[in-house]
Amino acid sequence: MRFEILSIFPELFASPLQEGIIRRALAAVQIQVNLHNIRDWAEDKHCMTDDRPFGGGEGMVMKLEPLAACLHDVQGDAPGRVILFSPRGARYNQQTAERLATLDKLVLVCGRYEGVDERFCQRYVDEELSIGDYILTGGELAALVVLDSVTRLLPGVLGCADSAAKDSFSRSLLKHGQYTRPREFEGLTVPEVLLSGDHVKIEAHRFLESVRLTLERRPELLAMAQFSPAEEKQLKKAGLYARVQQTRAGHGC
Repeated sequence: MRFEILSIFPELFASPLQEGIIRRALAAVQIQVNLHNIRDWAEDKHCMTDDRPFGGGEGMVMKLEPLAACLHDVQGDAPGRVILFSPRGARYNQQTAERLATLDKLVLVCGRYEGVDERFCQRYVDEELSIGDYILTGGELAALVVLDSVTRLLPGVLGCADSAAKDSFSRSLLKHGQYTRPREFEGLTVPEVLLSGDHVKIEAHRFLESVRLTLERRPELLAMAQFSPAEEKQLKKAGLYARVQQTRAGHGC
């Protein structure tokens, strides 16, 4: 998969690309990441990529011409989906990451200042995304979030094939708590069922813990959760079924 990243500060990506899963995916040629400095397509001697907004107001706006020229060269003969990071974009989530992971090429445009010229959005942007209800100084961190979350979904990137499928949000449930050695620490012990070797009971325990955590911390996620008849039976036996149904009803499901 190819990631084409358009930014006026491409050096911000240097360290993240050299660490962890992304570094390994690059080394294995499971992904390709190309960084493009938008300033290289500016036409004036000062390489300006921003200007004052028509109509007045605060701050500066990213200019249309350098962005468009950069994008034209990046797209070439194999156009990819163009994503602009913006506070007004749709909220990024796991389902969006899964959809993007099916594509061959993503073009990630990192906005800055008060935004980009609206005509660039109208002509070239396929979708706008936001990673949360807060303001960043630029889209570079958001681009890294998308790069990381999409890369780990690609076949063969993670060491364990089931890891991505069982992550939090993969089925609209938070992931259960995890434990490792030692068995006891400062009076806190590992749940006995995890030491039993009974994988059926362990899976049931983990499922119920996921539901309990989701009810407690992110109940709105349950509106999208789907349960098998066997799981509904487990919820009823644990006394959670009524709470889940009430929560789902309260969130429009």
